[in-house]
Amino acid sequence: MAETADGDEADLDAFLEKFRGAQRYEGALSPTNWEQEFDQIPMFMKKAPSEIDPKQNPDLACLQSIIFDEEQTLEEQAKTYKNEGNDYFKEKDYKKAVISYTEGLKKKCSDLELNTVLHTNRAAAQFYLGNYRSALNDAIAARKLKPNHLKAITRGALCHLELKHFLEAMTWCEEGLRIDPKEKTLLETRTKADRLKRTEERDLRKAKLQEKREQSQKDALLKAIKDRNIKLSPASSKEDTAVSEGFAEMSLDGLGPESAVNAKVCLDENASLTWPVLFLYPEHGQTDFISAFHEGSRFIDHLTVMFEELPPWDVERKYLPSELELYFEDEERAEIYQIDTETTLLKALQHQRYFVKAGTPTFLVLVKLAPFSKNYFFGKKVHQLK
Repeated sequence: MAETADGDEADLDAFLEKFRGAQRYEGALSPTNWEQEFDQIPMFMKKAPSEIDPKQNPDLACLQSIIFDEEQTLEEQAKTYKNEGNDYFKEKDYKKAVISYTEGLKKKCSDLELNTVLHTNRAAAQFYLGNYRSALNDAIAARKLKPNHLKAITRGALCHLELKHFLEAMTWCEEGLRIDPKEKTLLETRTKADRLKRTEERDLRKAKLQEKREQSQKDALLKAIKDRNIKLSPASSKEDTAVSEGFAEMSLDGLGPESAVNAKVCLDENASLTWPVLFLYPEHGQTDFISAFHEGSRFIDHLTVMFEELPPWDVERKYLPSELELYFEDEERAEIYQIDTETTLLKALQHQRYFVKAGTPTFLVLVKLAPFSKNYFFGKKVHQLK
């Protein structure tokens, strides 16, 4: 028995020896890339390629040729694409559904009903992709083929609603409800479109009323400024329209403190003007901003409040209200005018050489007889305000 067992084992070794070193059989999967190669087999593909190359995927190309046999009639081919699109639609792969429905329409078959369905289905896929205009175009195309196609009418009404074409949405709903008075989607869409249309009209009326009110305020403001002989910067006063637009946007974004943002000249209930005013301290590169400087207020009153406590940048403690001088520059003539701190803002703005820029009067503040002041005025012509 032992000899027999030894003989059987020798025969098995001899049998296996025949396969050692032998070549792999043709078509075998690679030991290293077998998963990728396995995925190329049509039956086991996880995802089909968007474009099929017959040389790289002959099996898949063969299957496709069977599905879309050119020997089929155009109607048969279009129907096959419609069914494929429907499958994609059920899977919520709307992009591929659109492609399939489009391929079906490209066949230009003579089946009116089939083409209507292809357009309507593509409209639904485009709708879920958020392509409401494309979806609407398909709904319109479907209705040209079959005017009473309820699904196309419903889809078109929904598209008009999303595009905020509320009147058109209601019209489409009415047309569909003449076909089926109980169609739930159309009833709901008509109600919603009517409500949104009323809201839109109300908002439009409010916006026009607000625009009219704002224009009236701007006109009154402009008249008040002109009546006071206050001049705007030449760059913004070429014509009344430009002037009016200039006063509509008098913000000071980026000019220092947050309080400067959106500050603008105002005409109060007493027909008085209040202005945003900017003070510049060239010696220290600092600024102060007053958002509402009443035209009848004196400069000294504001300076007294502003310098009640000396600012931290005034290391020499010299910016005392009684020691301050006020100026404005005439850039056109490169001249400087001194303003009496006891005067009012209105009087300063009415000076024949003062021009308001960007709706914000601006003034220089310097210290009397300070070395910086002397150097600052060197070579410049300085006038006293008369």
